[in-house]
Amino acid sequence: MSDDILLERQDGIATVTFNRPDQRNAINYDGWLTLQRLAAELGSDNSVRVIVFAGSGEKAFSAGADIKDFEEHRNNTANARRYAEAFEGALDAIGEIPKPTISRIHGFCVGGGCEFSTATDIRIAADNSRFGIPVARLSLLAGYIEMRRLINLVGAGPASYLLLSARLIDAEEALRIGLVTQVVPLADLQTYTDQLASEMAALAPLSQKSTKELMQIILRNPGLKDLTAEEAEIPYAIFDSEDFQEGRSAFVERRTAQFRGK
Repeated sequence: MSDDILLERQDGIATVTFNRPDQRNAINYDGWLTLQRLAAELGSDNSVRVIVFAGSGEKAFSAGADIKDFEEHRNNTANARRYAEAFEGALDAIGEIPKPTISRIHGFCVGGGCEFSTATDIRIAADNSRFGIPVARLSLLAGYIEMRRLINLVGAGPASYLLLSARLIDAEEALRIGLVTQVVPLADLQTYTDQLASEMAALAPLSQKSTKELMQIILRNPGLKDLTAEEAEIPYAIFDSEDFQEGRSAFVERRTAQFRGK
């Protein structure tokens, strides 16, 4: 871990904080590699049930890729491919975490920061948030996978507007088009997100993991054609788990279930 990205674990919740407030929490090349490692670490840590991503300071969740990296890492096609491996690798790793992930967004959430947020499951935004992917201002492109995530969330029309206009939109517009899940007053952002994460941390981890798997299968294969035997079995395998027995017993006995992820 570096001082640029901070990690805290408490009560089943891991909080990953982009910690470059003077640069609006822009993420450099090494930061994307760190995020890849963190995704693998937290994904396999059984003590962690929910992961929250946030930005430090008052100005931004993240302004995305650090433009200071461009001279060294994105100055030609070959270097751009290597940079994409780090950037896209980080977003893919976040998207593949088998646990719920939440972006706690305030201020600027633009470029790679906005694309990062689309790789998480839930996006809670403060009412002062601003969103955009202004690649056209730098003569850049969003990659295939990042564009697919965006289109899956908001549809082709709003995605075209964000990418081709290079404009920023406010939190209410982001909510209207489906880019964020909820908008709350800035003063309530941390409390609201903490409460949501705490509630989710108490839920059944096997159910959460399999729900994410099912959603990805449906996005890749909306017609559910030619499912593998393993994919077809996902909705039923959970009935053999200890957690299912615990959940059923707790419901009947009117008590809080204690899930163990088994």
